[in-house]
Amino acid sequence: MKAVIAIPATLTALALPGVSWAAADTDIEVGAVLASRNDVRIPGKGGTKFSFVEDLSTRAAPVFRVRVGYRFAERHVVTALYAPLRVNATGRIDRDIVFAGGAFPADTPVLAVYRFDSYRLTYRYSFVATPDLELAAGLTAKLRDAEVSLYGADVRRKTNTGFVPLVNLHVAWRPNHGAFGMVLDADALAAPQGRAEDVLLAATWRARDNVELRAGYRMLEGGSDIDEVYSFAWFHYAVAGVQVGF
Repeated sequence: MKAVIAIPATLTALALPGVSWAAADTDIEVGAVLASRNDVRIPGKGGTKFSFVEDLSTRAAPVFRVRVGYRFAERHVVTALYAPLRVNATGRIDRDIVFAGGAFPADTPVLAVYRFDSYRLTYRYSFVATPDLELAAGLTAKLRDAEVSLYGADVRRKTNTGFVPLVNLHVAWRPNHGAFGMVLDADALAAPQGRAEDVLLAATWRARDNVELRAGYRMLEGGSDIDEVYSFAWFHYAVAGVQVGF
């Protein structure tokens, strides 16, 4: 599958230079995700387009992601991220569906599964690094492990593992070097075959010198339109996280 979603995952905030913070850290994020769009046609040429959102019933799903990071020479950061994503949809579609070489008659019960697990390695450099503000940018190497499955009168699965390069942007603001702040973090890229955006906007609270909490909104949007697969989705997350330094 060539679609790129997951969103799900953008990398979370690292502490600003000039504050008391360990070079290495671990970050855990949990929350719930709901799709406002999830359209699929497999194959992209010859399949039947259907929607997890409009044709079927899909509920909010639990999510988590884990990141480890290391800062060196004050302005350089390397992080590794694991961000799984799985959503299910059930119901009856009011038309015949051709999917991945299988046939699903109209008005028969189906279960649709959308999985998009993301593994990412990111390097970024802080162009502005003060106790109050950090502006950084870099590159992300993303490995996707994706699957779309349909269960009903037939059982069909489409899987794909592939590499995707992304651009990383990171902004962290802590007014007057206080305990509270904001973070914006994004991995994104667009090409003629498709696009991908994974964006986090969250409020942060430095609970201790080596512990930072956050809560906010994450958006994952993107997909691709090629002969093998058509898939576009837009996911919305409510998230909370904790970052612990060592």
